[in-house]
Amino acid sequence: QVHLVESGGGSVQAGGSLRLSCVASGDTTASYSMAWFRQSPGKEREGIVAITSNGDSTLANSVKGRFTGSKDNAKNTLNLQIGSPQTCDPSMYHCALSQRALPGYERAHQDEYDYWGQGTQVTVSS
Repeated sequence: QVHLVESGGGSVQAGGSLRLSCVASGDTTASYSMAWFRQSPGKEREGIVAITSNGDSTLANSVKGRFTGSKDNAKNTLNLQIGSPQTCDPSMYHCALSQRALPGYERAHQDEYDYWGQGTQVTVSS
């Protein structure tokens, strides 16, 4: 069993930045993928960033140039730095973990992930 705990959500001002963190604990496998997804009411869940245990990463086109993902292997932590927020960014952000090092074409597919965190809300204020 793996537990994921997200932190860092809240309100980010236009032009500002916000950092989300997700810590994984429990029976993690040697090969795995960690990811951030987001979902707004009435919309499909969107994969934002995914990083595998091998260090391979995928970033959604909608956030390129604004968001940055990073992983701390020693702390089993996946971070998401949110910058230059736009109207499409307010959402519930969820951390997810797959017990496989996913190939690139699978990393944005929510069905490939085995564990999910409770989520952390991000809003944008002007």
